[in-house]
Amino acid sequence: MGRGPRGTRRSPGRQVPRLLRLVLLLGLARGVSGEPGTDDVGVCATCHEHATCQEKDGKRICICNYGFWGNGRTRCVDKDECQFGATVICGNHTSCHNTPGGFYCICHKGYRATNNNRTFIPNDGTFCTDINECEVPGLCRHGGQCINTPGSFECYCVEGYVAKDGPEPFHPSTDGTACTEIDCGPPPEVPGGYITGNYSSTLGGQVHYSCKEGFLSVSGDGVSRCTALGTWESPTLRCQEISCGSPPAVQNAILVGNPTSSLGSVAHYVCQEGFESPGEKITSVCTEKGWSEIPYTCTEIVVEIHDVSVFNDSCVRWHISPESINFKIMYMINIETQQSTAVESAREETVNVTTDNRTPEVCLHLQQGANYTVRISAAPPRRSVPAILDFQMAEDDLLEDGILNISVFNDTCLKLNRRSTKDGSEQMYQVEVLGQRWYLESFYHATFFNFTTRDQAPEVCLELYPATDYTINITLLRPTEPHSAQISLTTALTEPPLPDVEFFSVQGGPLPHFRLRKAKDVNGPISSYQLLVLPLSLESSFSCGSEGMTSFFGNTSLADGYVAAEILASDVPDDALEIPVGDRLYYGEYYNAPLKPGHDYCILVRITSEWNKVRRYSCAIWAEVKDSSLTPQQMVGVGLGSVAFVTVLAFLSFSAV
Repeated sequence: MGRGPRGTRRSPGRQVPRLLRLVLLLGLARGVSGEPGTDDVGVCATCHEHATCQEKDGKRICICNYGFWGNGRTRCVDKDECQFGATVICGNHTSCHNTPGGFYCICHKGYRATNNNRTFIPNDGTFCTDINECEVPGLCRHGGQCINTPGSFECYCVEGYVAKDGPEPFHPSTDGTACTEIDCGPPPEVPGGYITGNYSSTLGGQVHYSCKEGFLSVSGDGVSRCTALGTWESPTLRCQEISCGSPPAVQNAILVGNPTSSLGSVAHYVCQEGFESPGEKITSVCTEKGWSEIPYTCTEIVVEIHDVSVFNDSCVRWHISPESINFKIMYMINIETQQSTAVESAREETVNVTTDNRTPEVCLHLQQGANYTVRISAAPPRRSVPAILDFQMAEDDLLEDGILNISVFNDTCLKLNRRSTKDGSEQMYQVEVLGQRWYLESFYHATFFNFTTRDQAPEVCLELYPATDYTINITLLRPTEPHSAQISLTTALTEPPLPDVEFFSVQGGPLPHFRLRKAKDVNGPISSYQLLVLPLSLESSFSCGSEGMTSFFGNTSLADGYVAAEILASDVPDDALEIPVGDRLYYGEYYNAPLKPGHDYCILVRITSEWNKVRRYSCAIWAEVKDSSLTPQQMVGVGLGSVAFVTVLAFLSFSAV
């Protein structure tokens, strides 16, 4: 900036004594009076340090230099060119900077001088022009697009990408915004429909739907698209199930199970107890026209009683037919006592016996030496061909004997310790077996049979189901009062049925979806189903009962295999459950990890049964995978899954702190 009069630096001549000033004044006066040359020299000596001595109209005068103003001798003050504003002096988008005797201009950030210098003076036509920052490649990071603005720029995400973790538009130096590729994730489901073919979940990707078998397309379009919002369009396809309603009723038959009313569903019937069908199985199928006609009916079984015989003095045995009888029958045994002495009169009584034995036996309370007529027939509503037997009771002494105790051996065999007062006599025993399962309410196992023996310690082995609680009653059928004993036992758990799987062998390609089918609780309660992934080299040495396998992220080396999924038996539907191998989801506490490319695997299905703290297993090989590979969608999924896993680990670590 220029200096004012007080700040002007004086030359040494200004400090001369007053006498010298007087001499100078006299000299000036002489010059004026007409002495040429002497006055010009004196004027130039008095010029200010920021002034120049110049000749004008024949005289020398002091004129302030460019950029200063004043009288040229005692005062030359700096001119502040910037006082009128940078826009007026330097032009638009500038800042003005004053200097002693001059000034310079600088362009604002985002602009540059047309002379390509940092500073300029606009006397040569230089001005400030906008800098196009978008000429720098990658300025807006991956997925970003640069838009130039006056003095700056803005970043936007290109089509197919969406801004996350910050605003849009954004500036890469101040905002944490990142452009990530749009991924709509799994497409929505269509009730009664399924996805056909492959699809892409990125922007513009399409998924096509069709109606499942048994369903009819009634309206809408079978296409959904991934939008710029990162969500799928709502599919408009509407699939309506073809329904036949309730299955028809069949006389004297019972509907088995709970068939659906959908197309192709089959209703199965069984004849009620005491009835049979002369033809094939009784079924009706749901068609587009409704339930199909049933050509067979159930007719009543007539029980034929024959070959009645007496044993052990007071016991009666008979046979029944036809062979199709497999149900319990109540028999009415009419006992007519003939007059045996002059003082006794005839009398009649009826005894009812219920059993499913094809050779029923019963011991009667008869008198010694009496004559009897026994008539045996099936009780109503059964129809039967009765049988009649006449015989006389022996006069032997009745024996007092009974069962002392029952012991179990070989899990399902019983040994009886009988007390008897007559050695070698044939005795009849009645065995009643009742089995139930707490985990299967519909289960009921009942068996009734008789056997005869002369053995004092008879043994009998029973055909029992595994993992079942049984109550067994054994009655010694004596001519007088029967003697009974009871024992309870629980049969051991055995291996569950083998998994119902279809074997696959895959060479360098993606795996089909695993289809889990529900197994029946025939050998005990089924607890869970597991999908096991092993190196192919361990297939022959792997033990199905191995309990040391852990999840994919467990401490066990992956060279020993891992559990990819565990499904509780209660979560498996009656039809089937599909699991894509390597879908990066959790099933139970186990992670379904993608298979590593280039490795050979053996994938097994294991069923676990648990009963009374004992476990049993059954395994089946579902697939052998050689040189496994991933589809592009799976490879993207693996990457996203890895990022998600690292994020979860970081979150857990932070939570632990």
